[in-house]
Amino acid sequence: MTVAPEAPGARQAPRRPRTTLPGPPLSADPGGERRRALSSLRDTDVYAMVGAAAAALSLTWLLFGWLLPFNGMVGFVVMAYGFFLLLYALLVSFDEDGPAVVDRIAAAVVRSMGILLVAILAIVVVYALVEGRKALVHLNFFTQDMELAGPLEPLSVGGALHAAAGTLIMIVIALVITVPLGLICAVFLNEVPGPFARFVRTIVEAMTALPSIVAGLFIYATAILGLGLDQSGFAASLALSVMMLPIIIRAADVVIRLVPGTLREASYAMGTSRWRTAWHVVLPTCRSGLTTSVILGTARGIGETSPVLLTAGFTSELNLDPLHGPMVSLPLATFEFVKSPEPTMVSRGFGTASLLMALVLLLFVAARIVGGRGPGQLTRRQEHRRVLASKRDARRFAARAGRAAPPTAARAAASRDADPIDVKGSADVRTSTDVRASADVRTSAAAKSSADVRASADVRTSAAAKSSADVKPSAAAKSSADVKPSAAAKSSADVKPSAAAKPSVPPAPFRPQPGSSS
Repeated sequence: MTVAPEAPGARQAPRRPRTTLPGPPLSADPGGERRRALSSLRDTDVYAMVGAAAAALSLTWLLFGWLLPFNGMVGFVVMAYGFFLLLYALLVSFDEDGPAVVDRIAAAVVRSMGILLVAILAIVVVYALVEGRKALVHLNFFTQDMELAGPLEPLSVGGALHAAAGTLIMIVIALVITVPLGLICAVFLNEVPGPFARFVRTIVEAMTALPSIVAGLFIYATAILGLGLDQSGFAASLALSVMMLPIIIRAADVVIRLVPGTLREASYAMGTSRWRTAWHVVLPTCRSGLTTSVILGTARGIGETSPVLLTAGFTSELNLDPLHGPMVSLPLATFEFVKSPEPTMVSRGFGTASLLMALVLLLFVAARIVGGRGPGQLTRRQEHRRVLASKRDARRFAARAGRAAPPTAARAAASRDADPIDVKGSADVRTSTDVRASADVRTSAAAKSSADVRASADVRTSAAAKSSADVKPSAAAKSSADVKPSAAAKSSADVKPSAAAKPSVPPAPFRPQPGSSS
C-alpha cells in the first residue's frame, strides 16, 4: 500500500504547546475557579453587608425589648455592632475562604471606625448650630459686644464681637512668634545633627504633652508677676505660643525628614551653601506639609481657655489694644456664657461656639490656599519675578563673557572703533609684512629646490665615477674614488640642512688622476 504525500497547502493538526503552566488546569466552564480582583465590589458583598446589618438590628431589638432587661442607646449600639460583625463574617464565609473572610472583617472594622469619627464630628457641629440658631439669626450678634447687655436682656441686644476680635488678635500675635521659631528649630534639628539637636528634640517631644494650665501659670509668673506686664492680649499670646510651639516644631520636623536627600546633594554639588539649600530647596519642597504643621499648632492654641483666663482676664467690652487692658477670646466667652442659667445666655454661648468653628474653618482654608501648592508650582507673580531674574542672569553672563574675550577679538573690536586713517595705515603695514613673508617663503622654496637638484646631480656623478673605478681597479683610482665621492656626499649632506636658509656652492665635477686608466 502506497501512502500519497500530503499536499503543501493541507491543514496540519495543532501541535501540543511546549509551555506548561503550574497549578491545576484551568477549566472553561463557569463553575471553575477564576481570578478575582480584591478591590472590586460584587453584588454578593453588598447583600451580605445589608443582610448582616438588618439581622443585627433585629436581633438586638428582640433582646433589648423582649428577652433581656436592657435599656440605653449606648448598649444598644454596641451590641448591634457586635452582632453585625459576627453575622457579616458568617455570610462572607459562604462565598470566600479564610483569608478573604479576615480581609472583609478588617475592612468593615476600619471603615466603621472612620464613619464613627465623621459622625461624632457631624453631631458636634450640628448640635452647636441647632442650639445657637436663636442667637445666630440676629445681626447684632456679629456687630455688638456685651457692654450694654445683661443676663436678662433679649437676644436682640449684645453680641460676640469683642470675643471674635480678641481671638484674632491673640492668634495672629502667637503665629508671628511661633511660625518663624518653629520652622527655624525644625530646620536646625534636621540640617545640623548632633548631641545638642537630640537634646532639643527630646525637650520638644516632652513639651507636646504640656498641660495648658501649666503654660498659663508659667507666663503669669514670669511675664505678669516677674516683668510687671498687665493682664492683656499680649500676655495671652505668649501663653498660647508656649502651647503652639512644640506642636509646630514636631510636625515640621517630621515633614522635613521626608525631603529626599538627593535634592540636598544636588544643591551642594552646585556649590550652594547650607542655608541657601534649606531656604531654596528644602522648605519649598515640603511647603504643604509645613502648612499642615502650622494648622495643627493653630488648632491647639485657638481653643485654649485656661491660659487666656489667667493671663488676659475677662471683659465684656471691645478692646483692640493687645498691650493694655483685659481681653477675652471666643472659648473663654463661650465658657462664661454657658455658666449662666438663663436660656438667652446659653444660646449666646452656643452661638459663640459656632462662630469659633467658622473662624477656625476660615483660617484653615486660607492656610491651605496659601501653602497648598506642590513643589515647583509658582503663582503668576512668582513666575514673573523668576523670568526677570533669569534675564538679569543672562545679561550678567554675557557681560562676563565679553570681559573674558581673547586679545585678538579685543584688538579687532578696537581697530573697528579706531580712526579710518590709522586703520588704513595699519592695513598697509600688515599687507607689506605679508608680502615680504610670502616672498621669503617662495625664495627659500626655490633655493631648496635648486639645492635638491644639485645634490641629485652630485649623486649621479659619484655613481658614474664609482662604476668606472670598478671596471679597471687600481690603488690610486680606488683611493681617489673613496675620497672624492665621500667629499661630494659630505658637501651634499651639508647643503641639504642649510638649503632653506642659504644656497650652497656646487662641488667641482669628478676628474680622474693622471696616473689612473680611464
